[in-house]
Amino acid sequence: MDERAWPEYNPQEIEPRWRKHWEESGLYLTQEGGDKPKYYCLDFFPYPSGDGLHVGHCRNYVPTDVLSRYHRMQGYNVLHPMGWDSFGEPTEQAAVAHGAQPRQTTDLNTANFRRQMTLIGASYDWRREIDSSRPEYYRWTQWFFLLLYRRGLAYRDSNYQWWCPICQTTLSSHEAAGGVCWRGHTGITKREIPAWYFKITAYADPLLEGLEHIDWPDSVKNIQRNWIGRSEGVEIHFPIAGSEQDIPVFTTRPDTLFGATFFVLAPEHPAVQALTGQDQRRSVETYVAEASRRSEIDRMAQMQPKTGVFTGGYVLNPLNWEPIPVWVADYVLPDYGSGAVMGVPAHDERDFEFAGANHLPVRVVIAEQGSVGEALEQAYTGSGVMVNSGEFDGLPNETGAERIVEELARRGAGHPAVNYRMRDWLISRQRYWGTPIPIVYCRDCGEVPLPEDQLPLVLPEMEDFTPDGSGRSPLARLPEFVNTTCPKCGGPAERETDTLGGFACSSWYFLRFTSPHYQEGPFEPEAMRYWMPVDLYMGGVEHAVLHLLYARFWTHVLADAGLAPFREPFPRLRNQGQMLAPDGQRMSKSRGNIITPDQMVEEVGADALRLYVMFMAPYDQDIAWNTEGINGTRRFLNRVWDLYARTYTISHEASEGESDPELERSLHQTIRQVGERIQELRLNTMVSALMEFSNQLLERYRTDRWHSQTYRQALDILMVLLAPAAPYIAEELWHLHGREGSVHQQPWPQWDAALAKEQVAQVAVQIDGKLREVIEAAVGADQASVQEQVYALPKIKQYLQGKQVIRAIYVPGRIFNIVTG
Repeated sequence: MDERAWPEYNPQEIEPRWRKHWEESGLYLTQEGGDKPKYYCLDFFPYPSGDGLHVGHCRNYVPTDVLSRYHRMQGYNVLHPMGWDSFGEPTEQAAVAHGAQPRQTTDLNTANFRRQMTLIGASYDWRREIDSSRPEYYRWTQWFFLLLYRRGLAYRDSNYQWWCPICQTTLSSHEAAGGVCWRGHTGITKREIPAWYFKITAYADPLLEGLEHIDWPDSVKNIQRNWIGRSEGVEIHFPIAGSEQDIPVFTTRPDTLFGATFFVLAPEHPAVQALTGQDQRRSVETYVAEASRRSEIDRMAQMQPKTGVFTGGYVLNPLNWEPIPVWVADYVLPDYGSGAVMGVPAHDERDFEFAGANHLPVRVVIAEQGSVGEALEQAYTGSGVMVNSGEFDGLPNETGAERIVEELARRGAGHPAVNYRMRDWLISRQRYWGTPIPIVYCRDCGEVPLPEDQLPLVLPEMEDFTPDGSGRSPLARLPEFVNTTCPKCGGPAERETDTLGGFACSSWYFLRFTSPHYQEGPFEPEAMRYWMPVDLYMGGVEHAVLHLLYARFWTHVLADAGLAPFREPFPRLRNQGQMLAPDGQRMSKSRGNIITPDQMVEEVGADALRLYVMFMAPYDQDIAWNTEGINGTRRFLNRVWDLYARTYTISHEASEGESDPELERSLHQTIRQVGERIQELRLNTMVSALMEFSNQLLERYRTDRWHSQTYRQALDILMVLLAPAAPYIAEELWHLHGREGSVHQQPWPQWDAALAKEQVAQVAVQIDGKLREVIEAAVGADQASVQEQVYALPKIKQYLQGKQVIRAIYVPGRIFNIVTG
């Protein structure tokens, strides 16, 4: 073939041909076991509840595909699977919106998702595809439920729970964070409903400890720490006046006990009714009803007025037996501590505001140094000397706290305690589309779990699967499902009609991918030990608490049951940034601003889309779509195509003996840069390295400097370096140049350390024009990388303290000047 016969670059012709070939040849099929090192690269389990993907999803699926392709070429046995989190609320609501059955909606949507993922070149092994709504999968979700049940970690209880009137189901505290349903519905309330729980609180400390040993973004780890909310303090028991009962209170400030001038119960507290006097009953009941309609975020808001009502009852201070009036107030939440607090207005801002609004006394018991405990204009929360505290007067408050705890323990009225913000995981839902809970209720035997040999308990088909407003699952309307026999005594029994929330399905799917067709258990033990834990887990920050915390909990349980040799399933986690529409809004059908992969592949090709998704910004930053940007990556691919078209005959004309030392150095530096940046997910600079090197080759051709063995070698290697990022054009060029096999099965090029060492320049670091430091920076380094290096310097941090950076100016290889205001 000569230059004149070289075809035009036409991705719309090239890409479908190679998609078909790769599928037919089984290019991406995962090998079982063997001597190769393993690499398990996993995307977050997607909901197939939408009609299809938009280009924002590519920010997740393209980077993991690049990493998977790169590791295959590095000689790893790669597991890169995909499946569908299809049970649960999102899919059921999508079915309702389309007037279809959830099964039908799931199958249509997953087929389209699969087509679009293949369209963009995602190299999944589709033999391992799993669907959480299939009996062969949820059989093992039920198995996990029974495992938790046997270990005392699954239980049924009646409690006040969040209820969404639109979803017509209960919500876990995680799903109601901020007082809004996790699907965005407002108007949620608390209802007392019997439900199933997983005892995740039993693993609060191991879950906290595990965060210290995993490579996750600090922001995500801090979200989990705050959600678990561990705090050390003391539990104090306040006797109820005129009763032998008491009410426990958790506090981190036992030193303020003598300053308690009122006592507050959450409206949901079980003692409210018993403590309410006849004269106050109507006002208390009215207040409790109103509080149940307020969201948690409203109740906790600092700017909201602190409202409450007196019950007419009293508790007693356990150290001096002073009567303390009991109030009900919605700024106290039932999910924190015991749902009761001692009101110490002098030393707590919320208590101070509540006392002022309700004309309650304010008693100073911690005096600031130099003060004698005079009246306060605002709560004092600092350290000081104890006053108005009986025998503890004059002690530093830290010492007084220790002495008070000792005295409470001596009297049997208190003890050191640890409190957690996290509550047990509400797992059951009053909905149809979910895993049936394998429990029956027998009149004689009570609560009976199904034997494992009776699994799966299959979800029956229902024409009308919508809730009827009764608060019960639609399954309760099916006598043929409800009525059964007790597996223990053979007598009549009724099935549990709640189903498991969708997060149960996604708490273990990563294990199933290791052996998705195994029939003797949820996973084949040897395959699980070979593949797990996951080497890279990637997805959005929206699951920072929900899915990630639950999956960690299930894995800890597996480890304690001797079924897994590790406790953390995802040692390395990364979150991709969000892709916004060109108008800066989130892409959504309602806004009419969705851009689909189909559109972009048709216009510019999948390779151009992939490169733009990576090149537009660091993978973890939010960014708005820009049409000109993707046209830029298409122009780059045209230049690469032109480079190979122009230089096709080089292999016949180049001299075997000639070399190009400058190009050789650049080649080895590029090999190193591309590999390192893929591994570090610095994909935008990885693409820029490919662009820079291809431009160097094209410039050499234009200036007639291509007559070297080095140039020919560089052309061969560039095709391999392009392969993970732009798989279609790399494969086409590989074959147009007469190479055998697939470019994706070639070994990753090796680089020489001496040649790959970057040349460095002395860069003067200035602040407002004054020299403050001199650093070494790689020749050719961009401003972003030099800026990162500069801002990490302790001396620069010191100079910038208290100053606002207006801009930074970089003169490559010479000066980096920071301008402050």
